[in-house]
Amino acid sequence: MAPVTMVEAIREALDEEMQRDPSVVLIGEDIGVYGGAFKATEGLLAKYGWERVIDTPISETAIIGAAVGMSYQGLRPVAEMQFIDFIACCFNQMVNFVAKSHYRWGGPVPMVVRGPCGGGVHGGPFHSQNPEMWFVHTPGLKVVYPSTAYDAKGLLKSAIRDNNPVLCLEHKFLYRRVKEELPAEDYTVPIGKLAVRRPGRDLTIATYGAMTLHSLDAAEELAKEGIEAEVLDLRTLMPLDRQGIIDSVRKTNKLLVVHEDVRSGGIAGEIAATVNEQAFEDLDGPILRVTSLDTPVPFSPPLEERFLPQVADITRAARELARY
Repeated sequence: MAPVTMVEAIREALDEEMQRDPSVVLIGEDIGVYGGAFKATEGLLAKYGWERVIDTPISETAIIGAAVGMSYQGLRPVAEMQFIDFIACCFNQMVNFVAKSHYRWGGPVPMVVRGPCGGGVHGGPFHSQNPEMWFVHTPGLKVVYPSTAYDAKGLLKSAIRDNNPVLCLEHKFLYRRVKEELPAEDYTVPIGKLAVRRPGRDLTIATYGAMTLHSLDAAEELAKEGIEAEVLDLRTLMPLDRQGIIDSVRKTNKLLVVHEDVRSGGIAGEIAATVNEQAFEDLDGPILRVTSLDTPVPFSPPLEERFLPQVADITRAARELARY
């Protein structure tokens, strides 16, 4: 089979799940006739009709509110945020209704919220954010963040089948930059399980999203110097595969956490605390992190490049850690 991009893999997942389960419906801005801002839903309106591919007004609050109601009535809505930044408009619904319904009255909320996140495409401060920690911090929500076409498809299919609400973050820089052949048969990727993208012995690099590619590039550079880094792709941020991280650290004895989210309050702190609590005596050096700066995402390309972690930043931090 021909390799497919991440955005094509997402479209395949939506198509296959809509075929498999008539309760799956799509809702969002421009997802019908236009096929979505990034074409993730292209062709699905013609195939499934207006009752299952629902174009909405420009109101993210209405999209999430309607999706919650659909889920209460037994449907499995997949709500698209045209840019994930706009989910800020829906914060009340997400944290006080979507996340808490099961806890409050036992009601399942089988809905998915998906959309493009991340920088590197000069989208500026309102179209480039990584809001994962707003929701990782909210009990009742699951958060997935793939870095490959295979995982984007498999995690989205798992999310749609889950009776709990799942936020699927899709890095727009990866939409058409990563390609791979996908299995012809149906498959899913388990939520809550990391992937070892590159085995190593000298240090662990824990990362996700677009930084997985940067970390693999850094690992290639480090290997030329005799430093073998193990690269973990977290894939799911909530529930976090803490045991997978601990197992790797116990092998390599050093940990570098890399993420595109800003530094303060990023998941690197949670990972560092977990390793400190469960594997402190296995560490042979400090836990280091490479992250974006604590500023809004700049629009200017040179400033955005300075803001985002680069391969050289990861390589430099890994070298420092390897010297311990």
